[in-house]
Amino acid sequence: MDYGGLVSSLSPQALDLAAQFAESYIADSPEALLARQASRDLGIEPISAGTARFLTLLTRLINAQAVAEIGTGAAVSALAFFSGMSDDAVVTSVDREAEHQAAAREALKAAKISHTRYRLITGEALIVLPKLRAQAYDIVFIDADPMEYPEYFEEALRIVRPGGLVIVNHVLAQGKVADPTNFDDDTMIIRDTIEAARSMDDLTCAVVPVGDGLLVCVTAS
Repeated sequence: MDYGGLVSSLSPQALDLAAQFAESYIADSPEALLARQASRDLGIEPISAGTARFLTLLTRLINAQAVAEIGTGAAVSALAFFSGMSDDAVVTSVDREAEHQAAAREALKAAKISHTRYRLITGEALIVLPKLRAQAYDIVFIDADPMEYPEYFEEALRIVRPGGLVIVNHVLAQGKVADPTNFDDDTMIIRDTIEAARSMDDLTCAVVPVGDGLLVCVTAS
């Protein structure tokens, strides 16, 4: 598909102002701000404030009780999920970097999230994910190496429950995905992932231009 042919009726300046307004509509909690600072200290790019709030909204909409994350970071996204979950819901998060998970554990502790409500698994996602139970999660969130998005997406479809959500972050890649002249490897992989998702009859998908872009897919019930 030629994404370059899609033109908004808004001017670039208006689009930028609209994005800024949407991102600042609801401010981060103090706990999320601390997690963002920890992310910056580690050189991690966390999800935006608007993205975090959208994840909280989706979580509450489907009353998610079990969330799996591919990419823990410093727990900015986990905090967003917890904000939309009941007191007994659980987040399972996989990250290859032990340092990231240590920062995430501190952020969750600062937010007074009980250690019984999260499971942080250090390891390569493509080794860990096949060990997770099939159809056990209400939401699977992918925010890791774009070069492995197709494999992550396949595993996400295995472990998400019928009627659950698979959400992929960074699918706009700072505008590169919509640029028909960009053929970088990571850009092409992201394009392949969103095209594959759109072609699946048992998925209903949309690309949402919040933060750096989310692919949101609902599986068939």
